Amino acid sequence: MVTIQWFPGHMSKARRQVQENLKYVDFVVELVDARVPMSSRNPMLSKIIDRKPRIVALNKADLADRVRVQEWLDFFEKKGDVALAINSKEDYTSKRLTVAAKRLMADKIAHDLERGIQSKSLRTMIVGIPNAGKSTLMNRLAGKKVAVTGNKPGVTKGQQWLRTNPDLEILDTPGILWPKFEDDKVGLKLALTGAIKDQLLPMDEVTIFGLRYFLENYRSVTMKRFRMTEDDLALEIPDLIMALTARFGFREDYDRFYELFIKDVRDGRLGTYCLDKVADDGSDN
Repeated sequence: MVTIQWFPGHMSKARRQVQENLKYVDFVVELVDARVPMSSRNPMLSKIIDRKPRIVALNKADLADRVRVQEWLDFFEKKGDVALAINSKEDYTSKRLTVAAKRLMADKIAHDLERGIQSKSLRTMIVGIPNAGKSTLMNRLAGKKVAVTGNKPGVTKGQQWLRTNPDLEILDTPGILWPKFEDDKVGLKLALTGAIKDQLLPMDEVTIFGLRYFLENYRSVTMKRFRMTEDDLALEIPDLIMALTARFGFREDYDRFYELFIKDVRDGRLGTYCLDKVADDGSDN
């Protein structure tokens, strides 16, 4: 498999911004993709954040497997973080995030009250990898369009403070990928969900990984969508892809099948899913 290395200049700059501005915030919102809750965590960011209080927000929860999402929420809570599943496109998200922030910072708020300090807004920073939905979340929190959104990774390159309500003030930062994926599967999962640019990984490898995973974990819906029979299950995945390509009338144009499969996964045509499983150490990638 091709090793993915993608660390453009604006990501290096964003990393420095996070480091420099961390002292100005009370806590951090770490935004991850609920479909890949562990694989979409940037280990470099985790080191930078260190012991700063954090909320782990599993975004795009409407597209994710509810059972597995709950398992991940339990995992993060046991680690001492406040965790919640959100859909940044929904109106209730702003209120839920504010409530979670107050729960996380309850000791600080109580301490300030004891000292007679008037209630003031909590300050936070939103961090995460590209295409996790930060810009959409910022717009939702503000109740208006204040951040550029797009369905391609790396859209946001700026930095801005946003007062969402009297209780919360947020610093947005660009998405940051780490210089290199040590685990090939992490790269495949991020490519399948659209977190990294399609040009960075061969789509045949992404499709082989994805089709195998969905047949192992979400077999019924996958077989129905691609009109598969029990006999098809006996085929090796590359041979199965050849058969399905012909079945869909694409002749030997395998690229068309790769595009179809990956688009179906991203659009939710194969149902809700989660590509990460909670293992004993929380890193079954």
